[in-house]
Amino acid sequence: MFDYYMTRLHELTVVLYALSVLLYFIDFLHHNRKANRVAFWLLAFVWLLQTMFLFLYMLKTGRFPVLTIFEGLYFYAWVLITLSLGINRLLRVDFIVFFTNVLGFIILAIHTFAPVQFQSHVMAEQLISELLLIHITLAILSYGAFSLSFVFSFLYLIQYNLLKKKKWGARLVRITDLSRLEHMSYVLNVIGVPMLMLAVILGIQWAYIKIPEMFWLDAKVIGSFGVLIAYSIYLYLRVSKELYGRSLALWNIASFLIVLINFFLIGNLSSFHIWYK
Repeated sequence: MFDYYMTRLHELTVVLYALSVLLYFIDFLHHNRKANRVAFWLLAFVWLLQTMFLFLYMLKTGRFPVLTIFEGLYFYAWVLITLSLGINRLLRVDFIVFFTNVLGFIILAIHTFAPVQFQSHVMAEQLISELLLIHITLAILSYGAFSLSFVFSFLYLIQYNLLKKKKWGARLVRITDLSRLEHMSYVLNVIGVPMLMLAVILGIQWAYIKIPEMFWLDAKVIGSFGVLIAYSIYLYLRVSKELYGRSLALWNIASFLIVLINFFLIGNLSSFHIWYK
């Protein structure tokens, strides 16, 4: 029973860490101090839980936990989180903080969902199933954000054409102004991209555990990376190149078409995604 509750706490740690990475991503793009503060305290709580787990493990084994790869991964994740907290508090280098936490999340996820840590086969299988559940949930939430972003971009184009043709009327007023439509589309993509990134990380780990010989060249994996790249380019165009207006809306719509292709068409070509449905 004690192992069961410890497993749940480890999973909670991963979820909180994912939330922290999401907020650090928002801060990375916009220098949002509020998002940074919340992310910092979430990460501090994750660090506290990890430190507690590390201390309990040391009491249980009577040694410092670095003698196996499994132990080393956990200590490595703890070091990365510690460094991230220190950099965030002392140096405030957003670029380093965000990517350090992405790496830390990957290491912590590998450690948390590694079935080798459990003597019970049932517990190991349950943990792998929960890894899959978190992966699917994050992926669907990101697709939901991309879908709403697509709607706002589509409405942007309608509104743009109405204004260009000078067709004034109730429809023009009900759609709302162009700047708000563009802003909401962008915000949803800012939320969707890190969620999809975390979903891909967890999905790769699940596939590596279940079918290590085939997942890298699977159509669904390639398609998911395609979606992530398309929306990352969108954010790059918006933030770095300061691209606005109709061109950005068209890119967003094209990116959503890749989402639809990946979800409906490529999903049917996937080997293991069909296998676990």
